[in-house]
Amino acid sequence: MHFLCVRCRLKREIGPHWYSARLQNFLPVIKESASQTRDVLKQHFNDLKGTLGKLLDERLVTLLQEVDTIEQETIKPLDDCQKLIEHGVNTAADLVQEGEIAILGGVGEQNEKLWSFTKKASHIQLDSLPEVPLLVDVPCLSAQLDDSILNIVKDHIFKHGTVASRPPVQIEELIEKPGGIIVRWCKVDDDFTAQDYRLQFRKCTSSHFEDVYVGSETEFIVLHIDPNVDYQFRVCARGDGRQEWSPWSVPQIGHSTLVPHEWTAGFEGYSLSSRRNIALRNDAESSGVLYSSAPTYFCGQTLTFRVETVGQPDRRDSIGVCAEKQNGYDSLQRDQAVCISTNGAVFVNGKEMTNQLPAVTSGSTVTFDIEAVTLGSSNNNEGGNIKLRVTISSNNREVVFDWLLDQSCGSLYFGCSFFYPGWKVLVF
Repeated sequence: MHFLCVRCRLKREIGPHWYSARLQNFLPVIKESASQTRDVLKQHFNDLKGTLGKLLDERLVTLLQEVDTIEQETIKPLDDCQKLIEHGVNTAADLVQEGEIAILGGVGEQNEKLWSFTKKASHIQLDSLPEVPLLVDVPCLSAQLDDSILNIVKDHIFKHGTVASRPPVQIEELIEKPGGIIVRWCKVDDDFTAQDYRLQFRKCTSSHFEDVYVGSETEFIVLHIDPNVDYQFRVCARGDGRQEWSPWSVPQIGHSTLVPHEWTAGFEGYSLSSRRNIALRNDAESSGVLYSSAPTYFCGQTLTFRVETVGQPDRRDSIGVCAEKQNGYDSLQRDQAVCISTNGAVFVNGKEMTNQLPAVTSGSTVTFDIEAVTLGSSNNNEGGNIKLRVTISSNNREVVFDWLLDQSCGSLYFGCSFFYPGWKVLVF
């Protein structure tokens, strides 16, 4: 009843046209998912038929080879026996013929031939014959086939595969980020216990989804998102102790209008990724702070640095934001900047705070959240034109403080500095 009331109120507040359009958006989802399901079923069963046929052919070849082997192994001794008997018969026939010739010859010649006949006959064992195998030892081949396998296979085939129409998980929120989109999902089936989730995405102009995350979390940021380009996202789950994945959620479309964060290219001492969102401190001599290519951070957003790899730490290292680029400094531990060092120390306008965060390690995520507190001149902000409320978080701890700037600025630069090679930082 409560659902119906909310539904009726929704229709009154947003109007029937929006409600109708919303329902119309579901029709392509149903039709596309049904079409994809048909294709998957056809492909799967065609592959299954091919695999089963191949297995049956392989088993047939194995059995036929076994028949050939038994036939050859049992016939060979009998063939050898037959050849031996035939050889003995032929030898006896030749000897009989030779004896008849010796008898018909003259006396002298007869004695010589009889002597040769007698000598040859004494060396031939005409009464020696091979043993004939007993009847019980003679193999008689037959195929032993169990027809019950057909019933077993039939039962498995009839139970193979299901068609599900209610995914246990759905995407609940898409949050745009500079160069990325945060995807959040949740279970919608209380009886389903999820072990892992699988997130896929694609450009709306593409026909192929790509895996982007598999794990137990219910939130993931998809990076390398082109601005103002529509992407589709879908998620599925794997039940506890199961191998197969659940049906896919209803695909959701999202895009980011925010300009991707990029490091400044061509800066000595740092190597950048192709999208310029990852900076690696290389072995070259560094000339100071690596800044963003433009002031792309705006108050109200969350700026995130993820440390992919680490090098040797130095107390002068820094990761943070600043009002403007200032060359000649080897660190963001200066005026008009806030930063965290790799040892966890926090600096505001060049001064180290009493509060400290955990040291930065491989895999650490450092976030900056900045909100404007006051704008314009005021006697309460020590002559500053703007006061910003800054929250820096790292390794499940955070520090909050007010940052005074000499002048108002609509956006901020970000930067980093490392004195030793090996540090790699992703910004988004």
